[in-house]
Amino acid sequence: MKQMQGLDATFVAFEQPNAPIHIGSVLIYDPSTAPGGFVRFKDILNFIKGRLHMAPVMRRRMVKPPLNIDYPYWIEDPRFDLEYHVRHVALPKPGDWRQLNILAARNFARPLDLTRPPWEILVVEGLDNVEGVPNGSYAMLTKIHHAAIDGVSGVDLMQALHTAAPEIDAIPKPDPWKPERMPSQLGLLTRGYVRALTLPWRQAGAAMKSAPGMARAAKGFLSGDFDVKGALNTPRTRFNQVVSPHRVIDGTTFSLAKIKQMRRLVEGATVNDAVLSIVGGALRNYLTVHGDLPEDTLSAMAPISVRDEAEKNTMGNQVSAMRAPLGTHIEGAGERLAYVHEEMQKSKAMSNAMGARQMTEMSKVSPAMFMGLGARAYSQWGLANRMKPVFNTVVTNVPGPPIPIYSCGAKLIGLYGNLCLLDGVGLGHVVHSYVGDITIGVTACREAMPDPENYMQHLQESYAAHLSALEQLEDEAA
Repeated sequence: MKQMQGLDATFVAFEQPNAPIHIGSVLIYDPSTAPGGFVRFKDILNFIKGRLHMAPVMRRRMVKPPLNIDYPYWIEDPRFDLEYHVRHVALPKPGDWRQLNILAARNFARPLDLTRPPWEILVVEGLDNVEGVPNGSYAMLTKIHHAAIDGVSGVDLMQALHTAAPEIDAIPKPDPWKPERMPSQLGLLTRGYVRALTLPWRQAGAAMKSAPGMARAAKGFLSGDFDVKGALNTPRTRFNQVVSPHRVIDGTTFSLAKIKQMRRLVEGATVNDAVLSIVGGALRNYLTVHGDLPEDTLSAMAPISVRDEAEKNTMGNQVSAMRAPLGTHIEGAGERLAYVHEEMQKSKAMSNAMGARQMTEMSKVSPAMFMGLGARAYSQWGLANRMKPVFNTVVTNVPGPPIPIYSCGAKLIGLYGNLCLLDGVGLGHVVHSYVGDITIGVTACREAMPDPENYMQHLQESYAAHLSALEQLEDEAA
């Protein structure tokens, strides 16, 4: 039995019927590389079963102490049933991209069963009219509670469930895994009470570790090195309301090589800067069409991994975050990228000053009971409709493998991430790199974005505008 950390417990506390806190992906596979050129559902079950030992998260369920007196625990599920978690459906004809995304959105909107290991995989056949996807391909729609993994540990999970070649590894025998007994509620209550008594000392220790970072941050605020005004002036948009229980999902693909070339528009710019500028351009155009573009720039929350080597392949979240202004008030792609790069430098300096790791450590000593009460009050009172947003959307960058990977011998040919939404944050972007592509997977509240296909078009137009700006720069240089 292992207790959750503070941020993991926060994700459990924020779980609401209209806003389940899980993340996931739409994965598309070409089975022509598998033995015999065909993959059966039974083969997928056996493949996952043979690799469960490489992904401990898949057989662990959460147990909550009585009265939320303490953080939940992870235990090895005594009634684990693989076939409950891995299911099988087929798209009706014609089996196109829109049908796949509608199914993915409906599946993703449903909360996970938190009395079992909090993950599911839905295997989807019938992708016969998805552009660029070979006939006979299938998809896997995954979702896993955010308390169990962050973006980086999600990559570790992906690696556990894939191979670097079509050949399938032999299953180790015997499986070293052992289930645990369910702990007694009285025992959990006693543990929680004892930990509650020591909470002031643990909080004091965390505060002492964070004090130098807070002092550096205060100095930066006073000297004007950090953009305090911009953070306070985050505008409200259609995405910053109480979210509905309904989701839309879509995704689009770009050339990684061409996005790397865009860095030449601004000295020192990164691939991440270019992606943020592309998102900023798409949001500018989308909100303009809907008559909802604010004068001030929109900002994204950009998660930062603070996971070190010792924490590799472990459960839970080791992340902090920084503010990423998107330059939605700037029309020109090159000018917007310059603005995003400059603002990101300030945000990185602020994050470095405060100490991202120290901020994460502070989250580990938040009182569990108050977290739960606060989360419920925020949702039930509709505070997202009344409070000024801190950021407008989420853009998280998750690096993927630079070489093809395989599941059950089938080659992964498409990878699009899905993100959980919260009241006040009705739009999220997951940026994945894989081989020579960058994909942006978009998850949105259906009330805030009823037309995700139009937003995909705006993303492609913003990408093209950056390429045009680069061509113009090179023509002028010539």
